[in-house]
Amino acid sequence: MLTFTLPDGTTETVEPLNLLNAGYAGRNQEEVAHHIAELAELGVPAPTVTPAMYPISPYLAQQTDTVHVQHGRTSGEAEWALVILGDSEDDVLLTVACDHTDRDLEVHSVAWSKNASPDVLGLGAWRLSDVADRIDDITLKAWVGDTPIQTGSLGDLLAPKYWLDVLRERGLFKRGTILISGTISMHPGVDQFADTWKVEMTDPTTGNELTCAYDVIRMADPIG
Repeated sequence: MLTFTLPDGTTETVEPLNLLNAGYAGRNQEEVAHHIAELAELGVPAPTVTPAMYPISPYLAQQTDTVHVQHGRTSGEAEWALVILGDSEDDVLLTVACDHTDRDLEVHSVAWSKNASPDVLGLGAWRLSDVADRIDDITLKAWVGDTPIQTGSLGDLLAPKYWLDVLRERGLFKRGTILISGTISMHPGVDQFADTWKVEMTDPTTGNELTCAYDVIRMADPIG
């Protein structure tokens, strides 16, 4: 079960039933195409269509401060998340998220790489309807340790309404569905393979912030 605290101090609790990760979800799809070409040079397979959406095991939607990994080439991604509580847009929460991804596995399958580690969600949330009129102004930032690695806004990504329409079309607009947005560009030259990740989402109108942060812990080497 996941529990989110709203700005007025009330809470909403929900059991994840469907977890979906959007991919290649930038608002500017020409830039997305350029990014896909760059990834192809690194061996990451191109999607058959953009934007993409990958089903993830629901138990990987977690509110945790530790992520355990098998090797040193995993990293997070700054994202927002929609949490569906009911059958109307008034029953949708918006929170901050970090999609921890296995970069070695990514060259074989993006979907596999997303299922290797949790999608870490914040403990706080806003009702989407309360911020919908200023969604593009909400900022999204990430740090590895004390170093900024991603800086942008929700206006850089496809809007929540786009994905709500997709969920309706696929019969997934129901309580317990969680959709992670896809991410913004990383700053060049910053080492993403870090021991800590933090993501912050800020509403400049109210000054309210949502955060998620965690330590990356390397598991013991296998025997055999």
